[in-house]
Amino acid sequence: MSDDPILRGHAAEVLHIKNMVCDRCIMAVRALLVRCGIEPLSVVLGEAALPRRLDDGERLRIRTELEAIGFELLEDRRRQLVDRLRSAIIERVRSLDGAPYENLSDYLARRLGHDYGSLSRLFSEETGSTLGKYLIAQKIERAKEMLLYDELSLAEIADRLGYSSSAYLCAQFKSVTGLTPTQFRQSGSRGRRTLDRL
Repeated sequence: MSDDPILRGHAAEVLHIKNMVCDRCIMAVRALLVRCGIEPLSVVLGEAALPRRLDDGERLRIRTELEAIGFELLEDRRRQLVDRLRSAIIERVRSLDGAPYENLSDYLARRLGHDYGSLSRLFSEETGSTLGKYLIAQKIERAKEMLLYDELSLAEIADRLGYSSSAYLCAQFKSVTGLTPTQFRQSGSRGRRTLDRL
């Protein structure tokens, strides 16, 4: 949710929404809520803060309309927390861009206000994967995007994604995709995956 404590303090209800992975998702959810007659206080990846509580009819309509455009209204607290973990990792990868490195466990514990060990266990139980593997998958998808833009060198991409070297990025990229970054760049976008499929 918004880091603005004023907005957080005034929210009567917070909707947790699965599959929000980009700014377009935020715009789509905001537009959907407005179309349903609710002006949200804020909409961020995975969450929408509302000025009032929804009645059952509104909740059903919003759930149905979200599902029609590929989102899911989360009601289960464990699933909500897993979705918040995914959103936090996506935000982190998108905001790295050469920023000072912060350990994943420290970042997630600070961001979500839970012990990293319990977050890690929950994520593994609910998804069958680890937070570390999910972070790597997100970083590789971001690297693919940057490679296709063809504006940055491999060393610049590695630096922006927090890799210690371009060789480390290359090794991890090949391990995940089966291709070197150069081979991927030459192949075009055939190997890209949408973030909600990771």
